[in-house]
Amino acid sequence: MYLNNLMIDPERADRLASIAQSSLLPLVKGALYYTIPLTVITFAIGLILAIATALARISGVKALEIIARIYVSAIRGTPLLVQLFIIFYGLPNIGITIPSFPAAIIGFSLNVGAYASEIVRAAILSIPKGQWEAAYSLGMTTGQALRRVIFPQAARVSIPPLSNTFISLVKDTSLASLILVSEMFRKAQEIASTNYEFLLLYTEAAIIYWIICFLLSIVQNRIEERLNRYIAR
Repeated sequence: MYLNNLMIDPERADRLASIAQSSLLPLVKGALYYTIPLTVITFAIGLILAIATALARISGVKALEIIARIYVSAIRGTPLLVQLFIIFYGLPNIGITIPSFPAAIIGFSLNVGAYASEIVRAAILSIPKGQWEAAYSLGMTTGQALRRVIFPQAARVSIPPLSNTFISLVKDTSLASLILVSEMFRKAQEIASTNYEFLLLYTEAAIIYWIICFLLSIVQNRIEERLNRYIAR
């Protein structure tokens, strides 16, 4: 009896196969038009915020350090979903209305900036003080020392954890569906609401997410291998 309940009749199997096939293109389009662009744009802006925040934390200027600490603490201490809801659903209460896609960019960028700033800060602080002294002895300013000496070395340290942040961001973008961004998971929800095959559609979306993250992990490994070879020279 139990085994019979697990079996799918041929008609239902054909229906599921047809739904999976017809939904594949909309899901892939959702990934290409929204999920991947949202990830790339958000990560780029977040990385700029992260560098600025990390520099503020180590600048020695009390005001900048306090502002940076509050920003990092506030973002890391609250759920990403709550942050997105505040930006998209909360701000209109005070007259600030932001469309869904820009709201997602703002929310994810602030989140990435806070978390990645700790990675960047740790990478910069890991560089021996002798490197700073050597740069100053050559007549470089602090800005020149950062650009020419510190940042290139810090990048080798920070790329692996930043790559992990990027891959995690791909998965986190599914939360944008809750503020009406038509990314891949939102497409899966919309299609599933018409045929009620939620398990099939959500599993299909999960497989696509996994494929994207798997390909990114391969790229990450290649980058790390090149960095290791470069450092070993």
